[in-house]
Amino acid sequence: MPADSAAPTGNLLLDALREPDRALIAPHLEPVSYDKGAIVFEAGSDVNHITFPCQQTVVALIIGTRDGRCAETATIGREGAVGGIVSAGRVPASTEAIVQIGGPMLRLDAGRLQEAKRGSVEVRNLFARYSDCLLAQVLQAAACNALHPIEQRCLRWLLTLQDRIGGDTLPITHELLASMLGVQRTYLTRILSTLQDQGLIRVGRGRITVLDRRAMSVAACECHARVQRHFKTVLGAVYTAEGIDRIEPPAPVDGDREPAMALRGAGG
Repeated sequence: MPADSAAPTGNLLLDALREPDRALIAPHLEPVSYDKGAIVFEAGSDVNHITFPCQQTVVALIIGTRDGRCAETATIGREGAVGGIVSAGRVPASTEAIVQIGGPMLRLDAGRLQEAKRGSVEVRNLFARYSDCLLAQVLQAAACNALHPIEQRCLRWLLTLQDRIGGDTLPITHELLASMLGVQRTYLTRILSTLQDQGLIRVGRGRITVLDRRAMSVAACECHARVQRHFKTVLGAVYTAEGIDRIEPPAPVDGDREPAMALRGAGG
């Protein structure tokens, strides 16, 4: 973590804050590093820290069932954070957070974030907007998992991961992707083979390469594009062909009215 609070952190949510507001948080950020497959927090555990993925690090929020199956509900990279974001923190986690792409992160005590929110309208506004966007992603994933065929769900997931990595080569195994989608590995292998025959992707050992993003976007369901539009409208996250480009600071507001209005976006 740079000593200068104005220096980029590698996390776009933190970097969207103006220097005086980020100075409320920067001294309390703890650099950490997680390997692929590491657990940031488990379902049912108390969440005492907010964790900010940096650079190409990616975390998935996972729901598991009693029979051992699981499914991904949200994918978070350098555009966001996990752990007590929607709540006020220090409450039991409803999901498990697993690292998909290992790398650097920054941790912040949940109480420190609450102090920063009390001291700055802009900090409150930014994190309220991000909470809205995270909820929108979770709700859209729930609809997608219930309504859309596995081929479209697979493309949606690959596009979401590419957004956060910013490159064409996705370091993902068949086993992990099958787990995220809640299907058997053998079934997923047939799906990936079909997508490869269509010229959309190239499947390799421990990686999947995106060959035609535009065609993948057309073949995928509307869920990926809807989440993109919501992030851009509410938070200012601009998605490009290379991934998530930036997060623009929201306009300053007076009092708490604007965050409350933003929160209505995902909650209906």
